[in-house]
Amino acid sequence: MTRSTTVDGDQPTTTTTTTAESGVLGRMGVAMATHTKMVFGVWLIVLVALGAAAPSVFGSLAGAGWQANGSESVQVRQLAEQHFGGNSSAAVQVVVHSDSQTVDSPRVQQTLREVGAVFAGDARFGAVITPQPGMSISPDGHTGILIAGANASTDDMVKAVDVHKAELTALSGDGIEVYPTGASALWSDFNKANHDAMIQAELFSWPVTLAIMVLAFGSLAAAGLPLLLTLAGLVASAGGLVLLNEITPISVWAMNFAMMFALALGIDYALFVVSRFRDAVKNGGDPRSAVAETMDTAGKAVALSGLTVLVSLSAVLLVPAPAVRTMAVGIMLSVFFVLLATLTLLPAVLGTLGGKVNAGSLPWAKRQQHRSPRFAAWGELLHRHPWPFAIGSLLVLIALSVPVLGLKVAMPSIEVVPTDAPVRQGYELVQGQMGEGAPGMLQIIAPTAEGTETGTTAAATDGIAMVTPPQPAPDGSGYVMLQAMPTVDPSDARMGTILDTLRADLPPGALVGGAPAENLDLQQALNDYFPLIVGIILILGFVLLLVALQAPLIAILGTAVSLLSTAAAFGVAKLVFQDGHGASLLGFIPQGFLDGWGPVFFFAMIFAIAMDYTVFLLATAKEHYERSADPKVAHVDGLAHSGRVIFAAAAVMVAVFFTFALADPLPPKEMGIILGVAVLLDAVLIRLILLPVLLRLTGHAAWWSPAWLRKVLPKISFSH
Repeated sequence: MTRSTTVDGDQPTTTTTTTAESGVLGRMGVAMATHTKMVFGVWLIVLVALGAAAPSVFGSLAGAGWQANGSESVQVRQLAEQHFGGNSSAAVQVVVHSDSQTVDSPRVQQTLREVGAVFAGDARFGAVITPQPGMSISPDGHTGILIAGANASTDDMVKAVDVHKAELTALSGDGIEVYPTGASALWSDFNKANHDAMIQAELFSWPVTLAIMVLAFGSLAAAGLPLLLTLAGLVASAGGLVLLNEITPISVWAMNFAMMFALALGIDYALFVVSRFRDAVKNGGDPRSAVAETMDTAGKAVALSGLTVLVSLSAVLLVPAPAVRTMAVGIMLSVFFVLLATLTLLPAVLGTLGGKVNAGSLPWAKRQQHRSPRFAAWGELLHRHPWPFAIGSLLVLIALSVPVLGLKVAMPSIEVVPTDAPVRQGYELVQGQMGEGAPGMLQIIAPTAEGTETGTTAAATDGIAMVTPPQPAPDGSGYVMLQAMPTVDPSDARMGTILDTLRADLPPGALVGGAPAENLDLQQALNDYFPLIVGIILILGFVLLLVALQAPLIAILGTAVSLLSTAAAFGVAKLVFQDGHGASLLGFIPQGFLDGWGPVFFFAMIFAIAMDYTVFLLATAKEHYERSADPKVAHVDGLAHSGRVIFAAAAVMVAVFFTFALADPLPPKEMGIILGVAVLLDAVLIRLILLPVLLRLTGHAAWWSPAWLRKVLPKISFSH
């Protein structure tokens, strides 16, 4: 088998290699390119099998799971479900209001009976509690809250609301308003709004992505390959999530994130591989030898990059929150299938296309070279003047990182739901009629013997407006339940102090829960696990870079600069979403904090993406250092051969992520802005400036490794 190589920008020289001389990935790539019918057949079976389940993904996946397993609030919910007819935080509260009639009027009573009839036909609902004076009827008598107990899991309760909320709101009329509210209704409306926003953003991002691909490749055939790869990964991961949901509930957010990452990383990986393959073919290699060269170099970098992403996200699985864990599972599944397609399906397609990969080339594409003269000139400039660029990029990154010191986090408020959503209308109605803290009642469960003391102590607690009398459990289990209404909105920062005081002052057997308590317990768990997750991700990222590059110094530097770009992205998040800079331009009202799951999840995602580009750049530089043993060649040619790919891949990612910033709901907007800014800062200031400058300043030391370490580490070479 023959192939041509271009070394350090010289003219191509033809050499001969055999498949046996290729590395493991090179030989695997040749096998895929040789047995294309088998590869296409297997992938067709996989896509048909998983694709059959894919269309039901959004209807099948779970809607809740935002809780800290083992927390006091979850214990309260479980006790309420077992002993109080399901009158827990997952119960559905239906607000019935009339300006002209009171709750005890015949017409309102008829509406309440109709609401009860809706719940009676569904086994997922438990006992129905009609509005009670002094507890769930407003002081003026015009607003009442009917409670339908939760007789199923939190996920199933959200699905139950999905089914019945239209029927419930349709009961409005004749001056009577009906709104389903409560945590289950909140997640129902919240998930729908976010799903619609994510779909719109995806539809908008595909044509933008294709346009960038055409500009980057200059070839219609080559530009279509990344989208083919992404589609395969997306269909497979969607079907996989549906099947996995049969074993354990998977959050619908898992698919939302999987869609985003399948598109972003699928294009990243395909760009790197296809660019290398086009160069190998252009230099005279036959399709199979070109595949071998591509998979031994770019394929190896992609495999290590994918492993880094998977390892980074696996740290999130430590958080004891089902929704957070399954979001990580969704991304990991999409990355796995995209990576699998890159290492199997893509070599088969490239081997089949051969020179036809350049079909439909645009005029400027015929002059394109894999070794970009512009990025080579940029590398030479950095080599001549490293310090100004290093200091300039560091100053920008540090300046953007400083605001992160004042970052506040909390669970989302009702403002993340559209103003016309029934749950928000009901929430605001209850708040206006019954008090600021009425939508966020705290539930207290205590032994019967401690019921009176619990009620007296709770009523005397600062920040509690009203406490209902102890209600004994209908099953005679020896428990009583009390409802405590705070004086503040459930999302108010003072809510945490009220909860802590209540728990500290109540008798030992009393437990405090309710929707606000569940949010605060989840936030505390996220805060507690954040340092551990950061530490694990940094250590694993360093270890993977060390194994890949066999060089301790550059592995440390690569990890450190990735952390710097992550801090800068969170600094921007603080300025935008907490302080409200640019809020009017982006069309949102700031909550005064970042959503609580952001730091844990976005850190893992941003760091994974940052390490993705780190591997692409440093693997290419290492390849040229192995060939030349010259740090300048490694620095300049590393940029020359990877700069355009990193730039194009970053442009795609930024375009994909920023389309989510156009969404109306705040969480997708946060996700899009934070990830888009992170990629922009990382690609421009880190990968194309700071990291190449560090290679220039460290010289041979960047690639040095002690003899004992080389004996311990598996030998990985990026040259072919």
